[in-house]
Formats: sequence, structure tokens, C-alpha cells
Amino acid sequence: MLKHLMPREDRFFALFNAHVRHTVEGSEKLLALMQALNRSPDEARKLADEIDTIEHRADEITHQTVALLHSTFITPLDRDEIHQLISRLDDVIDTIQAASQMVSTYDLRSATPEAIRFAEIIRASAERVAQAVNLLSDMDNAKKIMAATRDIGTLEGEADEVLRTALSRLFREETDVRNLIKLKDMYEALETVTDHCDDVGNLLEAIILENS
Repeated sequence: MLKHLMPREDRFFALFNAHVRHTVEGSEKLLALMQALNRSPDEARKLADEIDTIEHRADEITHQTVALLHSTFITPLDRDEIHQLISRLDDVIDTIQAASQMVSTYDLRSATPEAIRFAEIIRASAERVAQAVNLLSDMDNAKKIMAATRDIGTLEGEADEVLRTALSRLFREETDVRNLIKLKDMYEALETVTDHCDDVGNLLEAIILENS
């Protein structure tokens, strides 16, 4: 009875929204990085450093969200849903950072058309994730959220197809084994970002079905 008389804590939605802003920014930097590799590896490394900074800021928001969850009695969503959502959002920016760090780790000096296409899909996926999360505070937005999550799923499927095509071409045409390994790892890292975006989409669908 007491729980229903107390005001709920809505700061969670502001934290989710702040986190996805960093995710979108990180995805934009990742695309810029891939495009920069073909003209200036130094510029690409600078962009990778900027992605590191963005990821650290997103981490701070994750920590704030978990701390708020531990100190809040009334939550706007199920406690496990809140924890899962911020964790899965963090997975997206973490894998964006991991992909960007490969530029330095593998000393990459050019980006293939497939790598650039992956980055374009990642940016579009991050934008759809942000769109859905920004609507989450009002369950009247359920249809719009579900439409965004369907787009996320479609983009993930497109990334799967790009991966299959890229690997097929790589194993047919690349004769340098070291370069083959580098590109294979990069492609798989980029595709993993879209998998995590899809994980967020699936969770958002479950939240909508549970709460609307």
C-alpha cells in the first residue's frame, strides 16, 4: 500500500536518454573514423581517442543509473528491466569503442567499402535505439517504439548479410594472411555492435509488452 502512495523516480529516463546521446555520437565518430582511414590514419586515430572519451562518459552514466537504482524505492519500470536496459546500452558503446581501438591495435591504414558500410549501419542502428529510448517514458508511444525496434532488427539482418559477403570476398581475394586476420576480426567486431543494438531492441519490445 505504501509503495503505491509514494512518487516514482523518473530520473532513470533522463539517464537513459543521456546514455543514448553518447551512443549516437560514438557511432558518428566511428563512421568518420572509417572514412578518415583512407585519407589520414592519424585523423582516424584521433577519432578513436575521441570515442574512448565518449565511452568513459557513457560509463559514468551507467554507474549513476545503477547507484540510483540501489537508492530508489519506487521505480518507473521493473528493477531488473532498468538494470538490463542500461547494461545492454552500455554493451553498444563498449563494442563501438572496441572496434575503434582495432585501428591502433592492428595498425590499420585503410578501410574497405564493407567496413564503411558496417559503420553506416551502426550509425543508423544507434539512431533508432536513441529514438526508441527517448520515447520510453510514455507508454502511449508503444507503437512508435515497436516500429523503431523493427527497424533495428532489419538493420541487424543487413549487417549479417554484409558480414557474409565481406568474409566470402575476403577469403577469395586476400592473399596476405595477416591482413586477412585483421580484416576478419574488424568485420566481426563491427557486426557485433549491431547485435547489441538488436539486443536493446528486443529488450525494449519486452518492456513495452510488459508495461503497456
